[in-house]
Amino acid sequence: MALYELVLPKMGESVAEATIIKWIKKPGEQIEIDESVLEIATDKVDSEVPSPVSGTLREIFFKEDEIVQVGAIIATIETGVVEIQKETPPSTQQLVPELRIEIEEHVQRDGIPNLENSDQEERIKPIDFSNSTRFYSPLVKSMAAEEGISSAELDKIKGTGSEGRVTKNDIIDFISSSKTEQKIEITKASPLSITAPEPIQERRTSSVSVSGGDEIIEMDRMRKLIADHMVMSTQTSAHVTSFVEADVTNLVQWRDRIKNSFEKREGEKITFTPIFIEAVAKAIKDLPMINISVNGTQIIKKRDINIGMAAALPSGNLIVPVIKNADQLNLYGLTKAVNDLASRARLSKLKPDETQGGTFTLTNLGTFGNIMGTPIINQPQVAVLAVGAIKKKPAVIETEFGDVIAIRHMMFLSLSYDHRVVDGSLGGSFVRRVADHLESWDINREI
Repeated sequence: MALYELVLPKMGESVAEATIIKWIKKPGEQIEIDESVLEIATDKVDSEVPSPVSGTLREIFFKEDEIVQVGAIIATIETGVVEIQKETPPSTQQLVPELRIEIEEHVQRDGIPNLENSDQEERIKPIDFSNSTRFYSPLVKSMAAEEGISSAELDKIKGTGSEGRVTKNDIIDFISSSKTEQKIEITKASPLSITAPEPIQERRTSSVSVSGGDEIIEMDRMRKLIADHMVMSTQTSAHVTSFVEADVTNLVQWRDRIKNSFEKREGEKITFTPIFIEAVAKAIKDLPMINISVNGTQIIKKRDINIGMAAALPSGNLIVPVIKNADQLNLYGLTKAVNDLASRARLSKLKPDETQGGTFTLTNLGTFGNIMGTPIINQPQVAVLAVGAIKKKPAVIETEFGDVIAIRHMMFLSLSYDHRVVDGSLGGSFVRRVADHLESWDINREI
């Protein structure tokens, strides 16, 4: 009998690792071709790994809740084939870019010094792990080497992974707490200081009183990710929000006129979301410096316009699928993309790469009847636009015969942006430009 080595497949350009959620098959069980062997999670997306061969699952090399690198052998399958089949894992040269991408994403989010060029890479001294008895993933080792964390310091870090394994988040927390301690020491040493800032870790672990009638609910994995991401964003960016009220009467009347015929002809419902995305894409092309990211003191101007749309899940959690190159799609293409991603998001059928690579985010608060909000930036982006509910209001309209009061369809738009790199002039101009595109809607437009 031959043994087939099942490896963790590549799941997207920016996905370097995954967490094993559940082994669907157990050692000794029969597996058919394309039958799912295990469930994995990458960021907020859960997916299944199928078997390319039929046979019997002989051995698994990782436990549930363990983090596995792309290309690692995760199990062996005993087949009836005479020749040994082997899926060749990616070479080290292939895996290094994946790890580099993952490290760079952490740099953009958490301010860890980045590997800017080959000269800097040569200056990074490798860490000697020969005396360590613990296992560290390649990503953890790379991050430790870049930050100058010794093997002795690593050994002291309390791991939150399976069997006490140190994860990337443990490294990030260690770096954050180290920087906080340094800031506190500097503040204490300064004659102008009054009180030292409260350490982040203390704020996280502050006690909460619980009475007998309270219900304690443990966060699920996705909620923990969302919580960490939101807190990190507020600690990273200087949030400012600008508001604009837009008259979208022509847009509402146009959609009311064409929506039934469009659905009958195309088999797709046209909502306001693709219309908003089209307006955002146009505004980004007008003001491209809103489509950027920050890397230390560097501003990275994005070539592609990839717009994420925040979608609420039945579980109450939030996910942000991304429409790639949104500026290259017409309104029909945007409608199909929005409906497809929203439908598969609700069914937990999104692919890992479909939540990666966003350069700007749109969230529709009007879905819940809210008229406005102050959204939190989706790192490593620098801006997020919230659109509120469309409400009928009396409004003053200027005409050639003088001002009149009429009932109009009005909507608030609110843009939260990173004041480190986006000033009020750009932020205010951008949200105004989006509103202009919506207000100037051609009521006779064909689709």
